[in-house]
Amino acid sequence: MKKFNIQFEDLGADIEVSEFAPKDKVAEYHAIIHIEPKGEIFPGQYSRICKAEELLLQRPEISGSEIVFKRYFVSDSTNQKPWIKDSDSPKVSLIQQPPLDGSKIALWLYLAKGMEISAQHNCVTASHNGYTHIYKMGMQSTEGDSAAQTEKLLSDYEDALSKFGATLADNCIRTWFFVRDVDTQYAGMVKARRENFINQGLTEKTHYIASTGIGGLPAETKALVQLGTYALKGHETSQVKYLYAPEYLNPTYEYGVTFERGTCVEFGDRAEIYISGTASIDNKGNVLYIGDIKRQTERMIENVNALLKEADSGFNDVAQIIVYLRDIADYQTVKEIFDKRFPDIPRVITLAPVCRPTWLIEMECVAVAERKNEGLKDW
Repeated sequence: MKKFNIQFEDLGADIEVSEFAPKDKVAEYHAIIHIEPKGEIFPGQYSRICKAEELLLQRPEISGSEIVFKRYFVSDSTNQKPWIKDSDSPKVSLIQQPPLDGSKIALWLYLAKGMEISAQHNCVTASHNGYTHIYKMGMQSTEGDSAAQTEKLLSDYEDALSKFGATLADNCIRTWFFVRDVDTQYAGMVKARRENFINQGLTEKTHYIASTGIGGLPAETKALVQLGTYALKGHETSQVKYLYAPEYLNPTYEYGVTFERGTCVEFGDRAEIYISGTASIDNKGNVLYIGDIKRQTERMIENVNALLKEADSGFNDVAQIIVYLRDIADYQTVKEIFDKRFPDIPRVITLAPVCRPTWLIEMECVAVAERKNEGLKDW
């Protein structure tokens, strides 16, 4: 895993990049674009983000790659969405989770080189070597409460997967649920997800799906939940491993939620590791270090490290990190911890309340680890 930084001083843009590019194999990149506020209103900041993205794609290290999906973190989704030209694309998610560096917008890009990228059935697919990676971002509904909206989103997503001959239980690897007013609306989302999963054959005796459920405001004011997803077709069940780290974390179903702590998918040349939203929790389900942002951050990192270790990986393989904070006043403290521990890993720190009020911080990440798995097709 190679990591590097690109600065465009005239734009006031800084791009953190991770690259996994084995010789003569598919290359993949995660890039997070940050911009200096410069006292500009949103259109000016968005214009600079777009220019930085354009220049990134022209760089020799990135040239030839294509964007698979992107996520905009914005400070006012309802008023800013009309300015974002690609916001309705199935490869794009836009969510009000303000970046805490003082800007109005940050951007996470996932790119690949050597895959066939296309749009099918209102999804984005990336295909290579018999695998089809299916992404569908920015899904939302406006009717009913958070439970009703969640059920509609999952039902529509299952219909979309069926067009690929895929199912939620067999093919979905990762989900993101962004919940408006998470302290009151999260319970409805959890209830509907659990009921839907039971109907799909997903229980504590089978498996769930790696996920983040976090506070975030969709642009549509009547939308209480926004859903983003990643599914995989063409793999064998044995390629998927679910991560538990039982010495550090308890099974999620013990406190009524239905997601996996992490999922590792093995390929011939690499393992793709998706760590769900992880906070300061112990293996009994207790929130640790209530009110102490430093100790919660350290325990959260310890938990993520344990999950990565279970996947025969570590932070050296982490390609990107998203950090969610409940209290904007904790930003500088958390930034200093991450700057010291992980200075080279692309990341964004946003304002987004975690699903339990006593959790001050949560993080998620993606890792890509080199493998030589004989008998498995390369990624």
